[in-house]
Amino acid sequence: MQITGRRALYEAFDPYETGQLDVGDGHTLYWELSGNPEGKPVVFLHGGPGGGSSPEHRRQFDPDRYKMLVFDQRGCGKSTPYASLDANTTWHLVDDIEKLRTEVAKVDKWMVFGGSWGSTLSLAYAQTYPDRVTELVLRGIFLFDQYEVDWLYKEGADSVYPDKWDEFISLIPEDERGNLVEAYRKRLTSGTAEEQLPAAKAWSAWEAATVTVLPSEETVEHFTSPEIAVAIARIENHYMANGGWLEEGQLLRGAEKIRHIPGVIVQGRHDTCTPPKAAWALKKAWPEVELNIVPDGGHLYNEPGILDGLIRATDRFASQ
Repeated sequence: MQITGRRALYEAFDPYETGQLDVGDGHTLYWELSGNPEGKPVVFLHGGPGGGSSPEHRRQFDPDRYKMLVFDQRGCGKSTPYASLDANTTWHLVDDIEKLRTEVAKVDKWMVFGGSWGSTLSLAYAQTYPDRVTELVLRGIFLFDQYEVDWLYKEGADSVYPDKWDEFISLIPEDERGNLVEAYRKRLTSGTAEEQLPAAKAWSAWEAATVTVLPSEETVEHFTSPEIAVAIARIENHYMANGGWLEEGQLLRGAEKIRHIPGVIVQGRHDTCTPPKAAWALKKAWPEVELNIVPDGGHLYNEPGILDGLIRATDRFASQ
């Protein structure tokens, strides 16, 4: 089935201002402001954790109508120190977003846009500061409940990608495979960066296999490049090992706090990284949100059906 008339990224454009924000704990965040300085404020929260931002991310918003703040979360992208796990938790990042709002964007309220881990962080921020959020646009819902972690690192996704799973576990001796998150944690937090690289690339390659409906060598190469893989693997594993510093079911229970906020969820039907079960659970806890399940969509934002849904959402909210 070919679907025509789908929206694509806006034409490339550069930020009008960039900088570094000292958020304490030895961390400095890279940020950039783009679009219309007088436009509708929005903050973009990238995935991972540890994935970093890219120039394409800002192109999901109309530059004539939005004032966009895009930043690299602690330890990744152009933020420093690179791949640091110190003082790097969900709640540190929630505080960082609020500091970016007041000290960089200098706005009273803003729209929050996040996909994958960015959806988790968006929900955590919105439930902490519901009066600072005008709308939520979310993709690939990940609630950080245990079944979601187990799906990726214990049983679930391995049934869809058994060949890639065997590659993922091949680095770990059989007697450690009962807890792959912990086994990888040991390898990603000891030794030199060079010694951590094989584990980092294996961790990142497994994720890359699950995020597209069709195989994508470009995605695998990006995820496993040394400058990306170490930050993704170390920080992501750090969050997985600590349950995202969230109680089981916390974000679903907290949905009551955000029911007044207009929202759109764009979820791929064939998302093997963050399956639709979590998005459906969130819809039931937050009946007012618009849930769009893309029939031919996977996980990544730039797959045609997913991108179409996201840009239609940002276009609609631009005038509100």
